[in-house]
Amino acid sequence: MKISGINKRKIGISLCAGALLILLYVLIFSFSAQDAEESGALSRSISAMCVNVVNSFSGGRLSGSLLEEFIRRFEGPVRKLAHFTEYACMGVLVYVLWSQWMRRGRGLYLLTVVWVTVSAAADEIHQLFVPGRDGNLADVCLDTCGGAAGLLFCLLVGKLFQRRRKRLRESRG
Repeated sequence: MKISGINKRKIGISLCAGALLILLYVLIFSFSAQDAEESGALSRSISAMCVNVVNSFSGGRLSGSLLEEFIRRFEGPVRKLAHFTEYACMGVLVYVLWSQWMRRGRGLYLLTVVWVTVSAAADEIHQLFVPGRDGNLADVCLDTCGGAAGLLFCLLVGKLFQRRRKRLRESRG
Protein backbone atom coordinates (compact mmCIF):
# COMPACT_ATOMS: atom_id res chain seq x y z
CA MET A 1 0.00 0.00 0.00
CA LYS A 2 1.37 3.39 -1.00
CA ILE A 3 1.37 6.10 1.64
CA SER A 4 0.68 9.66 0.48
CA GLY A 5 3.09 12.51 1.26
CA ILE A 6 0.75 14.00 3.85
CA ASN A 7 0.41 10.71 5.67
CA LYS A 8 4.20 10.22 5.60
CA ARG A 9 4.61 13.63 7.18
CA LYS A 10 1.97 12.91 9.83
CA ILE A 11 3.51 9.53 10.59
CA GLY A 12 7.00 11.03 10.81
CA ILE A 13 5.91 13.80 13.17
CA SER A 14 3.91 11.31 15.26
CA LEU A 15 6.85 8.90 15.54
CA CYS A 16 9.23 11.71 16.51
CA ALA A 17 6.84 13.19 19.10
CA GLY A 18 6.03 9.70 20.41
CA ALA A 19 9.69 8.77 20.81
CA LEU A 20 10.44 12.04 22.62
CA LEU A 21 7.40 11.49 24.83
CA ILE A 22 8.64 8.02 25.79
CA LEU A 23 12.07 9.46 26.62
CA LEU A 24 10.40 12.16 28.74
CA TYR A 25 8.42 9.50 30.63
CA VAL A 26 11.65 7.58 31.30
CA LEU A 27 13.26 10.77 32.61
CA ILE A 28 10.30 11.74 34.81
CA PHE A 29 9.83 8.27 36.29
CA SER A 30 13.59 7.84 36.86
CA PHE A 31 13.63 11.09 38.86
CA SER A 32 10.57 9.89 40.77
CA ALA A 33 12.26 6.57 41.54
CA GLN A 34 15.06 8.34 43.42
CA ASP A 35 14.77 8.02 47.17
CA ALA A 36 14.43 11.19 49.26
CA GLU A 37 18.17 11.48 49.92
CA GLU A 38 19.19 11.07 46.28
CA SER A 39 16.46 13.42 45.04
CA GLY A 40 17.38 16.03 47.64
CA ALA A 41 21.06 15.84 46.73
CA LEU A 42 20.25 16.41 43.05
CA SER A 43 18.02 19.40 43.85
CA ARG A 44 20.66 20.82 46.15
CA SER A 45 23.43 20.50 43.57
CA ILE A 46 21.34 22.24 40.91
CA SER A 47 20.39 24.96 43.40
CA ALA A 48 24.04 25.41 44.34
CA MET A 49 25.04 25.77 40.68
CA CYS A 50 22.35 28.41 40.09
CA VAL A 51 23.18 30.38 43.24
CA ASN A 52 26.91 30.21 42.49
CA VAL A 53 26.35 31.52 38.95
CA VAL A 54 24.26 34.42 40.27
CA ASN A 55 26.82 35.04 43.01
CA SER A 56 29.69 35.16 40.51
CA PHE A 57 27.80 37.67 38.33
CA SER A 58 27.21 39.85 41.39
CA GLY A 59 30.89 39.94 42.23
CA GLY A 60 30.95 37.04 44.70
CA ARG A 61 29.38 39.02 47.54
CA LEU A 62 27.77 35.99 49.17
CA SER A 63 29.87 33.60 51.20
CA GLY A 64 29.68 31.06 53.98
CA SER A 65 26.40 30.69 55.80
CA LEU A 66 24.65 33.33 53.66
CA LEU A 67 25.53 31.40 50.50
CA GLU A 68 24.28 28.17 52.11
CA GLU A 69 21.02 29.88 53.12
CA PHE A 70 20.39 31.04 49.54
CA ILE A 71 21.09 27.53 48.24
CA ARG A 72 18.68 26.04 50.79
CA ARG A 73 15.95 28.56 49.94
CA PHE A 74 16.40 28.04 46.21
CA GLU A 75 15.84 24.25 46.37
CA GLY A 76 12.03 24.40 46.57
CA PRO A 77 11.63 26.73 43.58
CA VAL A 78 14.11 24.62 41.57
CA ARG A 79 12.04 21.49 42.24
CA LYS A 80 8.79 23.23 41.31
CA LEU A 81 10.30 24.73 38.15
CA ALA A 82 11.55 21.27 37.17
CA HIS A 83 8.04 19.81 37.61
CA PHE A 84 6.46 22.62 35.61
CA THR A 85 9.03 22.38 32.81
CA GLU A 86 8.87 18.58 32.46
CA TYR A 87 5.11 18.66 32.11
CA ALA A 88 5.15 21.72 29.83
CA CYS A 89 7.32 19.62 27.51
CA MET A 90 4.81 16.79 27.89
CA GLY A 91 1.96 19.13 26.96
CA VAL A 92 3.83 20.17 23.81
CA LEU A 93 4.62 16.58 22.81
CA VAL A 94 1.12 15.24 23.48
CA TYR A 95 -0.42 18.11 21.53
CA VAL A 96 1.96 17.67 18.59
CA LEU A 97 1.39 13.91 18.56
CA TRP A 98 -2.41 14.04 18.62
CA SER A 99 -2.77 17.15 16.46
CA GLN A 100 -1.61 15.03 13.53
CA TRP A 101 -4.71 12.86 13.82
CA MET A 102 -7.36 15.03 15.47
CA ARG A 103 -8.99 18.26 14.41
CA ARG A 104 -7.78 21.21 16.42
CA GLY A 105 -10.35 22.30 18.95
CA ARG A 106 -11.72 21.62 22.40
CA GLY A 107 -11.44 17.85 22.10
CA LEU A 108 -7.73 17.97 21.32
CA TYR A 109 -7.08 20.57 24.02
CA LEU A 110 -9.02 18.58 26.61
CA LEU A 111 -7.23 15.36 25.62
CA THR A 112 -3.87 17.07 26.09
CA VAL A 113 -4.71 18.43 29.55
CA VAL A 114 -6.33 15.18 30.73
CA TRP A 115 -3.34 13.17 29.43
CA VAL A 116 -0.92 15.37 31.38
CA THR A 117 -3.09 15.26 34.52
CA VAL A 118 -3.34 11.45 34.47
CA SER A 119 0.42 11.19 33.87
CA ALA A 120 1.12 13.57 36.77
CA ALA A 121 -1.20 11.60 39.06
CA ALA A 122 0.49 8.33 38.06
CA ASP A 123 3.88 9.86 38.82
CA GLU A 124 2.73 10.98 42.27
CA ILE A 125 1.22 7.55 42.99
CA HIS A 126 4.54 6.00 41.93
CA GLN A 127 6.32 8.20 44.50
CA LEU A 128 4.15 6.73 47.28
CA PHE A 129 6.17 3.52 46.88
CA VAL A 130 9.61 5.19 46.94
CA PRO A 131 11.40 5.35 50.32
CA GLY A 132 11.20 8.82 51.87
CA ARG A 133 8.97 10.21 49.11
CA ASP A 134 5.27 10.93 49.05
CA GLY A 135 2.56 11.77 46.57
CA ASN A 136 1.46 15.36 46.48
CA LEU A 137 -1.79 16.70 45.02
CA ALA A 138 -0.22 20.17 44.72
CA ASP A 139 2.42 18.68 42.40
CA VAL A 140 -0.32 17.15 40.22
CA CYS A 141 -1.88 20.62 39.95
CA LEU A 142 1.48 22.24 39.19
CA ASP A 143 2.28 19.58 36.58
CA THR A 144 -1.13 20.08 34.98
CA CYS A 145 -0.49 23.83 34.81
CA GLY A 146 2.84 23.06 33.15
CA GLY A 147 1.11 20.86 30.59
CA ALA A 148 -1.50 23.56 29.94
CA ALA A 149 1.33 26.09 29.47
CA GLY A 150 2.91 23.75 26.92
CA LEU A 151 -0.42 23.50 25.11
CA LEU A 152 -0.82 27.29 25.15
CA PHE A 153 2.70 27.65 23.78
CA CYS A 154 1.75 25.39 20.85
CA LEU A 155 -1.41 27.38 20.20
CA LEU A 156 0.53 30.67 20.27
CA VAL A 157 3.19 29.36 17.89
CA GLY A 158 0.43 28.07 15.60
CA LYS A 159 -1.27 31.48 15.55
CA LEU A 160 2.03 33.19 14.74
CA PHE A 161 2.63 30.82 11.82
CA GLN A 162 -0.93 31.40 10.56
CA ARG A 163 -0.41 35.16 10.59
CA ARG A 164 2.91 34.84 8.81
CA ARG A 165 1.41 32.60 6.10
CA LYS A 166 -1.50 35.03 5.68
CA ARG A 167 0.88 37.99 5.26
CA LEU A 168 2.96 36.06 2.74
CA ARG A 169 -0.15 35.18 0.71
CA GLU A 170 -1.34 38.80 0.81
CA SER A 171 2.04 40.13 -0.29
CA ARG A 172 2.09 37.71 -3.27
CA GLY A 173 -1.48 38.45 -4.29
